[in-house]
Formats: sequence, C-alpha cells, structure tokens
Amino acid sequence: MEKWIGTNTKRFWLFCISLLVAVSRFAITKLGLEHLAPMTDETRLGKRLRNREEEEPYLPGVTPLYRLLMPPAIIGFLASVAIFAGASFQNSPFTLKIPGSWYFGIPAPSPIQGTMAPPGQGLFIGVVMVYGGMLILIRAWYDIVKIVSRHPGVPVSRLVPIFVAWMLPMLVVAPLFSRDMYSYAAQGEMMSHHISPYRYGTATLGQGPFTTSVDKLWQYVPSPYGPVFLTVDAWIVEATGHNMLASVEGLRLLALLGVTLFGFAIPIIAKTFGRDGAVSFSLAVLNPLIILHLIGGGHNDALMLGLLAVGYALARKGHPIWGVFVCGVAGAVKVPAIIGSLYIGWEYLGPKKSVKERILPVFGALALTTVVIAASAAVVGLGWGWIGGLSNPDTVRSWLDPATGIAIYGAKFIALLGLGNHVSIFLTIARGGGLALAAVLCYRLLLKSEEVGSLWAMGWSMLLVVVLSPVVQPWYASWGFVFLAPVAVGATRKMIVILSAISCYVGLPGGRVLLHEITIANPWLVATTSFALVVIFVLILLPRFAVSYKPRAEIGGRFDMESLEEDNSDTDLGTAREKAIF
Repeated sequence: MEKWIGTNTKRFWLFCISLLVAVSRFAITKLGLEHLAPMTDETRLGKRLRNREEEEPYLPGVTPLYRLLMPPAIIGFLASVAIFAGASFQNSPFTLKIPGSWYFGIPAPSPIQGTMAPPGQGLFIGVVMVYGGMLILIRAWYDIVKIVSRHPGVPVSRLVPIFVAWMLPMLVVAPLFSRDMYSYAAQGEMMSHHISPYRYGTATLGQGPFTTSVDKLWQYVPSPYGPVFLTVDAWIVEATGHNMLASVEGLRLLALLGVTLFGFAIPIIAKTFGRDGAVSFSLAVLNPLIILHLIGGGHNDALMLGLLAVGYALARKGHPIWGVFVCGVAGAVKVPAIIGSLYIGWEYLGPKKSVKERILPVFGALALTTVVIAASAAVVGLGWGWIGGLSNPDTVRSWLDPATGIAIYGAKFIALLGLGNHVSIFLTIARGGGLALAAVLCYRLLLKSEEVGSLWAMGWSMLLVVVLSPVVQPWYASWGFVFLAPVAVGATRKMIVILSAISCYVGLPGGRVLLHEITIANPWLVATTSFALVVIFVLILLPRFAVSYKPRAEIGGRFDMESLEEDNSDTDLGTAREKAIF
C-alpha cells in the first residue's frame, strides 16, 4: 500500500510539473515573452546573429532617432512625475513628513496633542504610484540603453533632454528615501558659525529648523565628510540666508552639478577606450539609481563621482598631473575617490611596465593627492578630524552589508549554544575581515588591470569596496556602475542594468505600509490599484515597450561566422565575448 501511495505521489508531482511547464510555454508564446525563456546554445547563437544583423550605426537624417527615443523618454518622464506625486502624498513613507521639513505634502497636525493623524486612503495610492513609477522608469531606461546600443554613434546631446525631463521632478520633491540632506544642511550651518563638525554633532546647534529634521542617529556623531564638501556646504547655507529648506535645495543642486560633471566626463572616457559615448551616458547618467537616489536623495556621492570622473578623464586625455589634482579634490569630498589617483599613477608610464617600475608613479600620485587633501584641510582650518568620523557608518547595523549580516547571525548562533552574547566581537572580526578581503581583491585587480582593462578593474574595485565595507547603502553601488559604464558590454552591461534596478528598491520603506493599507483601504481602491500594478508589470515584461525600428539589411557592413567565433575569446579588455546586444 505504501509503495502504491509513493508511486502515485511521484506521478502526481510529475504531472503538476509537466502541466506547469506546458502552461509556461503557452503563456510565453501567446504573450510574446520568448525573451524570458531559458535559451539553448542554438537559440543563443541565433540571437547573437540577429543582434549583429540588427545593429546599425547612427546616420544623421537616416536613423529615425526622434521616433525611437520619444516613447521611452515620455514614459520615463511620466514615471518620474508619478514618483514625485506619490512621494508628496501626506504621510508618504518615502519622505520626511514633519512640520517644516518641506514646502508641501506635510500632513496637518493631529487634533489630539502627541498623536499622529490617521494616514487616510491617499497613503495606499502614493505607495503604489512610487513603486509602479519606479518600475516604469526602469523599463524606459532599459529601452533607451537598447536603442543606443543598436545604433552606435548616437550623439550624447540627443540624450541630454531625456535626462533633463527625467530629473526635473526630482528637483522639487522632498529629499527622497533618505534624510542625509538635512544632515548636510545642519553641518553647513555649523560651519557657517565656525563650529567644527569634526568635533561636535549637529545637536550642538540646539533646537531649531536645522536639527529637527536630522536623524537622531547622526545628531551626536562627528562628520565623516571631507573639508571641501563641508566648505561648499557652508557657502550654500550662507548664500541661502541660513534658510534650512533653501539650503537643502541648494545641496540638491550641488548633487546635480556632480551628476552633470560625470555626465560630461564619462562619454569622453568611453571614447578614449574606443567605446560608444551614448551607451556609457545612458548607463551612467540616465540610470534610475542616479536619478532617484543621487539627485532625488541629494547625496554628496554625486559630487565625489563627478570630480573623480573629470580627474580620470583629464588623465586619459594626457593631463595626469591635473587628473591627480582633481581626484585629490574629490578625495576631500569622500575618501573612496583616492582610488582614481591610484589608477592614474599605475597607468602613468604606459603599458608593459613591471610592478617595480610602477611603484614610484603610484606613490607620487598618492603623495600629490595627500597634499591636496591636507592643503584643503589647512585652508579651511578643520584639520584631519574627519578621518575619525569615517567609522560613523559602523553605527548602522544593516543586513545589506554581508560582513555585518554574517557577524549578527554568527553571534546569534553562538548565543543559542549558550556561549553568551558576542555581537561586538563578531562585528569587529567580520568587518575587519571584509575590509582586508576587499584590499586583497583590489590589489589583485590592480595587478591584472592591464589584462582586463584599467577602467574595468577600477569599477569592480569600487564595487568590492562597497560590498565588503562595514556599511552598504543602495546608492553606493553607483560608485562602480558609473565607472564600469564606459567599458560595459554584454554580461557586465546586463549586471549594471539588473543590479541598478534592484538597488533602486533595496532598503526602501513602504512595503509594510502597503500590506497594512491593503487590509484597511477601500476594496474598490485596492482592486483598481492592484489591476494598475498588474498592467504595469505586464508592460515591463513586454519585449516591445519602445517603438520598433527594423534597420536596413546592408547598412552596417558584412559579418560572418569567423567574426562571431572571435567573440568567444576569453579577454575582457576587448570584451569580445560580451559584445552581443542584450
């Protein structure tokens, strides 16, 4: 009897699996989702052949670029507006909603002293608008990347209006997904009153508009930011008449300046490597992670990346000394920018040089960077106190950081065994080990940079530092993505697209709020918005979200199987094996 039951159970599960496979194939065929199905070697080869056939260089007056770019550009703009509107709803979990934190979208005071006003039905709609808008923006960006990949040579100037349209709503929304801009403004206020942010936290300012909106976690710790950033921060506060909201908006414009700088430099860097400037611009600047977090959130990482990209571009154009100098200025904004000086020094003597020959230029570049940072600290009069503040992010214990996650769960396991609570020890070991591993891997990439490509090694080094550092924030991933963009093709390009899309959502509030609101919101409202989300999800999966354009057969020149076979060469500098357009 047991044998009969076991045999029939197996048959039942085999039937269910077969039915699921059949239904999946039917759905893929009927909905036009063949691009999501697993590919065999023959299918993959055929796809690469079709991609080669469809690739057509951009020709002014011939390629219908306006018709190709307009649909995703408009859809991306509408998505950005939806995110702005959803985040501006009263009690939206994506922006700070206390009196005085922004010009609009602040909930009315509760009629009962000391209590919060009920969220109301608008919160549910706002959360759906933000998450749905982000999905649509990501898909619109993906289509832009595909279009410029299939038409090499598109002028970067044709993509600038798209960037302007997508980022405009982010200039007027309250600080998005983060309260860091309020901390920046408070530190600028301290600087304007000659109070060192390296010695005191923002709570020193006492009660007032500049401190009310700062996260309590950061009110009693010194600043980890460099003297150049704090100086500019103080200038902005003074220029806005010590108005907190105007200072915050000024800091957002500073972040926009940073994005503009690397938007200008990245295509130049790409061309020095023989790559397409429009593709690199679309990956680095039109990236929703940049639009939403670096501009919407106003993080000073944008200024660091902008200066770092300009410095590296100067070096690639034959001005390494100026390049190191600008990288030093970037390092006086945030420390990770020093990696630019390291790679400029490493490449100073050109290719085919031994490690021994490269040591002197590397030390020279790092010495000049140190002089620039020290000089800026001396001129400002703040000294090196910010180095101690670099450990402040350790205050945050986030599952986003692999080292922290391993330490916390390891400590919990030890505690379950009855061996006591040793979280602090585990954190110290795990985080120290993570940084040591990052240093070893970055050193290996530096040694291999001539084989794999210097910018490729530099971009991955920055990603390794992000992943293995004591704290990880979603927008930190932009450090590596921006510098991988000029040389990213194939698998690397797919990685940037996928991880950028994931990073946009990581750590965001609103998930629990959405689930809670589903249980209490109007059923018709839930049904309508759920249907809208399903429609959005289907649109995201459809392969032809953008207007299709079938290129002429003979415009791009002849190719044959031999040229395709060359794509399998195991090199990453040429990255020939990754050249298929995704």
